[in-house]
Amino acid sequence: MTGTLVLAGTPIGDISDAPPRLAEELAGADVVAAEDTRRLRRLTQALGVTPKGRVVSYFEGNETARTPELVEELAGGARVLLVTDAGMPSVSDPGYRLVAAAVERDVRVTAVPGPSAVLTALALSGLPVDRFCFEGFLPRRAGERLGRLREVADERRTLVYFEAPHRLDDTLAAMADVFGGERRAAVCRELTKTYEEIRRGPLAELAAWAAEGVRGEITVVVEGAPEKRPEEYDDAELVRRVRVREEAGERRKEAIAAVAAEAGLPKRQVFDAVVAAKNAGNVRDGGAR
Repeated sequence: MTGTLVLAGTPIGDISDAPPRLAEELAGADVVAAEDTRRLRRLTQALGVTPKGRVVSYFEGNETARTPELVEELAGGARVLLVTDAGMPSVSDPGYRLVAAAVERDVRVTAVPGPSAVLTALALSGLPVDRFCFEGFLPRRAGERLGRLREVADERRTLVYFEAPHRLDDTLAAMADVFGGERRAAVCRELTKTYEEIRRGPLAELAAWAAEGVRGEITVVVEGAPEKRPEEYDDAELVRRVRVREEAGERRKEAIAAVAAEAGLPKRQVFDAVVAAKNAGNVRDGGAR
């Protein structure tokens, strides 16, 4: 009999949000793998529970090396509980490698559902939540960050990001540049904590606010791109959309076909716009036509 891997959600702020099963799993697991053992100690003290099993660290720096060890424990029949500092493991936190390795060995994987900054921010944002995509943390380097934002510039679904407070102003400014300063967004700070704050408004306005300095844990929710009518697709917009797709890795021929389908226009019209822009020096050369 193989063991069981349990992914357990932990409070993102208010300790009373801990699910009741969390204390049971902490007390009964054979191994508790924690992103930060010191935080785990504070959590168990707050919940009034003492783990009976072995406690090990499992964080970004040792995730690759420790995964095989934990998989062997699971293969031997152990119940391994994985907890991160806040929220659900694997969601921009350690866990994915262990889950994938456990699945590969036919080990049962289950979860103790718990608080999630992603869903909490979505619910509080005031933006559409029927369709959304989670983008995690953006790259730290400005050029890479802009490239990643351009990839989703036309995404219709609501976007959710995590961000460090000292990079928030640069990120919001980049979003305003790529998505447009009037695109609606919400900055959710210190969710469920004493100084919780939800700041809503256009990206340009939020970027100006963040320039004054922001502290705490940050989740950013951004409205999806509005649907455009065919008459709104001028040549510049068609060229921009083709460029975004090319920068995301599509060949020019496929990018032109996709943009034409989005706009409800003939492929030839989009092709002519791209060629005219290239001849004017506005589009880099290369790619299939």
